[in-house]
Amino acid sequence: MNGWTQEFSRMLHRRAAGDRGAAARGLRQASLPAAPLPEAKKPGAAGGIRALSSGSLRSAGREGPGPWDAPAGGAALRSGPPPPRGDSGGGDGSGRAAMTGARPGAAEQRRAGARGGAAAAAAGGMSGAWGAGRALAALLLAASVLSAALLAPGGAPERGAESARPRDKKRHVELKMDQALLLIHNELLRTNLTVYWNSERCYHCLFQVLVNVSQSRRAGEPSIAAVGVSAQHGSILQLKATEEEKEVCRLEYKFGEFGNYSLLVKHVQDGVDRIACDVVVNEDPVDSNLPVTVAFLIGLALVIAVCFLRFLLSLDDFNNWISKAINSRETDRLINSELGSPSRADALGGDSQLEAWGPAAAPQRLRCVDTFRGIALIIMVFVNYGGGKYWYFKHSSWNGLTVADLVFPWFVFIMGSSIFLSMTSTLQRGCSKFRLLGKIAWRSFLLISLGIVVVNPNYCLGPLSWDKLRIPGVLQRLGVTYFVVAVLELLFAKPVPGSGASERRCSSLRDILSSWPQWLFILLLESIWLGLTFFLPVPGCPTGYLGPGGIGDLGRYPNCTGGAAGYIDRLLLGEDHLYQHPSSAVLYHTEVAYDPEGILGTINSIVMAFLGVQAGRILLYYKDQTKAILLRFTAWSCFLGLISVALTKVSENEGSIPINKNLWSISYVTTLSSFAFFILLVLYPTVDVKGLWTGTPFFYPGMNSLLVYVGHEVFESYFPFQWKLGDDQSHREHLTQNIVATALWVLIAYILYKKKIFWKI
Repeated sequence: MNGWTQEFSRMLHRRAAGDRGAAARGLRQASLPAAPLPEAKKPGAAGGIRALSSGSLRSAGREGPGPWDAPAGGAALRSGPPPPRGDSGGGDGSGRAAMTGARPGAAEQRRAGARGGAAAAAAGGMSGAWGAGRALAALLLAASVLSAALLAPGGAPERGAESARPRDKKRHVELKMDQALLLIHNELLRTNLTVYWNSERCYHCLFQVLVNVSQSRRAGEPSIAAVGVSAQHGSILQLKATEEEKEVCRLEYKFGEFGNYSLLVKHVQDGVDRIACDVVVNEDPVDSNLPVTVAFLIGLALVIAVCFLRFLLSLDDFNNWISKAINSRETDRLINSELGSPSRADALGGDSQLEAWGPAAAPQRLRCVDTFRGIALIIMVFVNYGGGKYWYFKHSSWNGLTVADLVFPWFVFIMGSSIFLSMTSTLQRGCSKFRLLGKIAWRSFLLISLGIVVVNPNYCLGPLSWDKLRIPGVLQRLGVTYFVVAVLELLFAKPVPGSGASERRCSSLRDILSSWPQWLFILLLESIWLGLTFFLPVPGCPTGYLGPGGIGDLGRYPNCTGGAAGYIDRLLLGEDHLYQHPSSAVLYHTEVAYDPEGILGTINSIVMAFLGVQAGRILLYYKDQTKAILLRFTAWSCFLGLISVALTKVSENEGSIPINKNLWSISYVTTLSSFAFFILLVLYPTVDVKGLWTGTPFFYPGMNSLLVYVGHEVFESYFPFQWKLGDDQSHREHLTQNIVATALWVLIAYILYKKKIFWKI
């Protein structure tokens, strides 16, 4: 402790000798250089400030990258010969703008590590006396604390005292998350430049004006403009002479977050007089994905720890040692807990006390179904809370898939499986179809009401009022989908064939043949979707249009977002009652309202749920034949995957029906259903047959899915699920907050499970 105190004191002295003119916490400011000269790198400003500027001489000793920075060594992309290096005059690339950033302080890291270590030690010391379920809760808390300790920002000691650099305060660029600084050096005499920008992910999009750069006044003195550019995806830059609208050059480049780059535009003489455009890295970007890697390693360590604990519990010698420390009753409970193998009576992972399933011969609850539901729900909570503000944890702007696009269809799929399993069980207990229909209608009504009144994103526009009320939504779509699929199954419900039916003719297809009326109805629904999507005339739009509108398709159809799907919603529901901030507005700059949970897409969500019904039917029809279940899951996964390949041509944008979450296209449904069958193919033998995994911790939120979903939406802005960040432009701070908030909901679900509290409607 004494050594730690001395180190902390030395750190304070070093910080006192450093730059005392740091900018305000949380702001990353990039100042336009006063002159294109090399400059010394300034130590990081306090509180995670990254100030990007140039104008003074670079010191001989270059400061190394911090622990969150990418490895040193900048690369250059050139469309002409390389610019001369080492020249101290002019904007030829030797002038580099310095980027500084706060690094986690050593003392701060030690304090954080000590807190994380203490939590881990406490959890380890009590594991012998706790049950395995409580040990799991302790491990979850330890992982959250450790994530916060490793990902939380911290100050860094100054590595050398440097005087404050002069800045041009009249012109500056404020860098935000996922942005980089680009300094455009125009050495062309009598030529003003207009720089246009486009993202490589924006399909057939118009170029957008990025910045105008005035002409150079004299040779060797370039005119410089500074601008922030997106670092999420690759960028396409197009430079044109402003007066002549003549393209000077075009290049593609992937900028890194908070990197500092120069774009040098000048004449070169290599036998032919031409214009060269070169991108030079002045300062390396930070590794913005490092926090995700750290969080993943922490999660992996948690999984390994749980597996190791379970392995220890399976050893007789370890159990004997435990028996000497605690009483035999506690030992038996520890061995047969969630971290141990499920008992023979609970081979299917059901808690018989959760629901009144009637006679003992009734089928028990399949644990893999609740585990799958929990996986989808927890990912949904994480991405809804922000997912660390990473683009791949947000919904795709239009075509394509991200992590956020996976979870809702999986939830719909597993809802379909639950419909068939629970309805079959209810009918076997003698419940009348009329009474069950009333329950279905009431449950659908409650889901739709919760979605409209409680979980309504348009609350951000002010108090709830009818003129701005969003009618579609996630719970609304779940309610409609549940009603249609449940009523369809209720109307054509048949007794589940016994085990002797396997010897009958066509027994290998009885799960499909027994439900042929339902399949006809689903095919009819899909025909309606295809007909409306590709043949419904939409005013001002081409028939069958599937694009995002806005600047997509070269800006020819700016108000045609979603084609027929958007038109039907605006016609029947009104534009004010739709989602006002669709994901297409990010890249495609759409201005019309579009709802991803609209009317037309609900048809395909019904198809998705019915495919889940098919999975539940397989589980029940072949419950004593594990090989037959796995074979059918494999066949369905491959069959649906082949349909997706045919529709998309294994391309994001070039297929006849691209994968699109906003439209809920049929290729989106077949792709996600293929993934869902594959996940069940893994979960069923692992969780329910072999008992290698009990589904922990996902099983617990899967058992209380409605409460977790509504709760995380209602309490999203409340502590401890959200707090004020020291730097709201930091991925790692957002990721820490979102991981802790998600882990808290897992812990809440676990506590409610142990208290046998379940919210069902």
